Amino acid sequence: MKTQEKFLLYGFALFSVITSFLFVFYAVTVNFSSEASQWLKTFSYVAGGYGLFNIYILSWAWRTQAIWAPKAEMVIAACFFGVFLMDAFREGGSNGTSVIGGIVGLALILLINWFAVKKSCNRHSQ
Repeated sequence: MKTQEKFLLYGFALFSVITSFLFVFYAVTVNFSSEASQWLKTFSYVAGGYGLFNIYILSWAWRTQAIWAPKAEMVIAACFFGVFLMDAFREGGSNGTSVIGGIVGLALILLINWFAVKKSCNRHSQ
């Protein structure tokens, strides 16, 4: 494996771990808040669940290079993205630019997390 590929592999994996931690931290923070609405608490459960599943799938891909891991990552990312879209359109954001920015930002995060799992599965075959 070339140095650039190792850098990408470790960089994507570290990014994935950090974003997963942030999703779980968000879920815990919202659920312990007394001012959060029921819809926000439900969304935080989904965000926290994605964070936990992402860590599980990434660690499984890292240890075993299972071929199902990128597919599982894609499924949970699509589910989380769908819930995020429903939330964004339900709330109707006062500023369209912030809604588009949030959608594009989350899509980028989910894509990088998927690349981390995919690269982890392919690291010994290269």
